[in-house]
Amino acid sequence: MKHSILSSCIALGFFASLCVTATGVNAQTDTAALLKSVEGKVIEWRRDFHQNPELGNRETRTANIVAKHLKSLGMSVESNIAYTGVVGILKGGKPGPTVMLRADMDALPVTEMVDLPFKSTKTTNYRGVDVGVMHACGHDTHVAMLMGAAEVLSSMKNELHGNVMFVFQPAEEGAPVGEEGGAELMLKEGIFKKHNPDVAFGLHIGSKLPSGVIGYASGPVMASSDRFEITVHGKQTHGSSPWSGADPIAAAAQIVTGVNHIVSRQINITKEPAIISFGKISGGVRSNIIPDKVEMVGTIRNFDMDIRQQIFDKIKTTASHIAQASGATATTEIFEGYPVTINNPELTAQMLPSLEKVAGKENLIKMPKITGSEDFSFYALEVPGLFVFLGVTPKGKDPRTAANNHSPYFFADESSFKVGTATLTQLTLDYMAQAK
Repeated sequence: MKHSILSSCIALGFFASLCVTATGVNAQTDTAALLKSVEGKVIEWRRDFHQNPELGNRETRTANIVAKHLKSLGMSVESNIAYTGVVGILKGGKPGPTVMLRADMDALPVTEMVDLPFKSTKTTNYRGVDVGVMHACGHDTHVAMLMGAAEVLSSMKNELHGNVMFVFQPAEEGAPVGEEGGAELMLKEGIFKKHNPDVAFGLHIGSKLPSGVIGYASGPVMASSDRFEITVHGKQTHGSSPWSGADPIAAAAQIVTGVNHIVSRQINITKEPAIISFGKISGGVRSNIIPDKVEMVGTIRNFDMDIRQQIFDKIKTTASHIAQASGATATTEIFEGYPVTINNPELTAQMLPSLEKVAGKENLIKMPKITGSEDFSFYALEVPGLFVFLGVTPKGKDPRTAANNHSPYFFADESSFKVGTATLTQLTLDYMAQAK
């Protein structure tokens, strides 16, 4: 039997390294052959999802396909969680931990410019504007790869030392105005309380890594993302006599400078980096009228939860005091978004051999911190989490010049999907084996 498995592994090319040890399962289970058997399905599923993208909290078609697939594998399936979320529970044949695997399902209001046979031509009205809809961040690939991993792991369920919780989540990019959504709402509706996972694994594709390369980091890996709104109230007057009123535009200009000094002068950035950026300032109607109000909007990114709160407090204090010194007033609202995504250091170290087993040592790299954000962070605050990155820029193309995620030109090399499916599978098998 060992000889026949090894022979089949050699024939399977990429998957051969995974056949050396089907860790955590019976040696009779040919993990590589199972992975090979779903490779074409993953590509087919992804193309279908790509051609039929759906925005956050509206992923009805995608969720129905996912739920049908999980049910066909014999899982217990729950649907309509946090609007369209799907949770499938695979019960292993032997006692052990519950491993959560997560994929996000939503697309973006982006008009696709990549010429593909399965290019999205879908359009919608988003916040009053007619736009295209595109999987410009690769969530279609995440869903397809997790569906593939679900099929592989289901095929060996009698040999699994534990259970697998498959979470297909809506609205990672944010819920529609007036709605809750995403990981936070999934947790609020009790998926962790009901199923008690011991650990959470997630994966995201990216264009800044070559196809098949896996990137990882220990500790803070992606920034928190929060929004602030500052409204400066002055006293409207004629532009020729500013002393007869209170100029909110002048106060707003000083607030921009003062707030930018928070990071450079008031926060210990040797601990973790932070960013405050203004994205919009609006006020006034004509050249010779000093208005009575200016509105300012911006974003906050950082990698430490304590520093995050310090920044919130200092923005409010800075805006208020500068406005007061100008004879105006300022009110600040902070809208908390996603927390810092933190890879549990012990779990990261524990699972590095699994990542190396899948990608090979030469294709496993340590990532710098990413100032983008991810709502996988909510799961990782509840249980130890590991979130890794999969390169999708094809050979012969420079990842440094490849179109970013969220670009209408974003492109994912299909040959990388087998690595993603194998990663989710191997992390599950090895964690279960080590927890025995």
